[in-house]
Amino acid sequence: MSTKEFDLLVFIGRFQPFHLEHKRIIDIALEKSKHVLVLIGSAGKPRTIRNSWTFAERKIMIQQNYPSPIFGEGSSWEAVPENHATRLIIRPLFDKTYNDTAWIRQVQDIVNGVSLDIANPGLAGKIFKPSGMGHLKIGLIGADKDHSSFYLKMFPQWGSVNVDILAELHATEIRNSFLDGTLTVDVAKNSLPTNVVDFLFRKNSVYLGHDFGFKDTLYYTQLSSELTFVRNYKKAWEAAPYPVKHVTVDALVEQSGHVLLVRRKAEPGKGLWALPGGHLNEFERLEDGMIRELREETKIKVPDPVLRGSIVANRTFDDPYRSMIGRVITQAYHIKLRDDVILPKVKGSDDADKARWVPISALHEEEFFDDHYAIINVFLGL
Repeated sequence: MSTKEFDLLVFIGRFQPFHLEHKRIIDIALEKSKHVLVLIGSAGKPRTIRNSWTFAERKIMIQQNYPSPIFGEGSSWEAVPENHATRLIIRPLFDKTYNDTAWIRQVQDIVNGVSLDIANPGLAGKIFKPSGMGHLKIGLIGADKDHSSFYLKMFPQWGSVNVDILAELHATEIRNSFLDGTLTVDVAKNSLPTNVVDFLFRKNSVYLGHDFGFKDTLYYTQLSSELTFVRNYKKAWEAAPYPVKHVTVDALVEQSGHVLLVRRKAEPGKGLWALPGGHLNEFERLEDGMIRELREETKIKVPDPVLRGSIVANRTFDDPYRSMIGRVITQAYHIKLRDDVILPKVKGSDDADKARWVPISALHEEEFFDDHYAIINVFLGL
């Protein structure tokens, strides 16, 4: 293997979907580094118009561009051809909304773990040399084009490779044109690798196992409908003389190791679990709006003074990408009811088709609407 500038280059992205500029950056990384670590962001998110494909699907999109060689006994990293997949390592990277420190630590932990593997290749049951890790040259690679590549400046302990943009490919535009049906196969070939085009439009026997593409699935139908809803919603506000900002309120009700959730019965986020809440009325105080929405959506059998007296914290959540309908800022309240063997009766109503108490251990990010999973994590310190 030829001498490389780096031992490990790290490429972070969401790859929704994986396009030709993404591939070009990985190709450059493979030229410059012995090993390349691709961290696929927003892993564990539910399917939405912003996160249309799962981590597993995006991993397949990338891997199929770098087929693995066939190993014989005694093969080593050094013996692998430079363009083969054994030098390409792919890991999931989970969002840590409202906790940048946790996100940074997650990246550092993954890179440290991969570095140990690289420093000790094939040493299962043999001598372990952790000191070798300190001699590895690690770097980050990416196109410093917008806010999404902020991470290039967040890890000063590693080197950095800034790649110039050759083609203005925007995953959001590709994704939306695919979901609204305006992206054709011929046009897609100009921006997406062949295997990704096949996955979207025709077939992907490796993953789907069927002779049809993603466009023929129920996932596509639901995402397409959601995109139409969001566009119509935003269009209704186009006449405003300034960018519209919405204010909502949410309630995290906790009791006896359970939290109260509702399942959304309408778009956006149809079928996802959420905290009870909604838009603030024009002449309504924040706390009053929260109590009203909580009662409307859950019919919770707890007196009003008890609910208000059980508020232990409240906080503004303002991540710019927290909502699909535009800029939505929410004020969330943590209501901690007294622990008891009986949970208050609830029933889904209004915008919720179901309300139920869920054990904290049963909460899964991929089932949650917007940033509600992150809100729960902030309040409960999970």
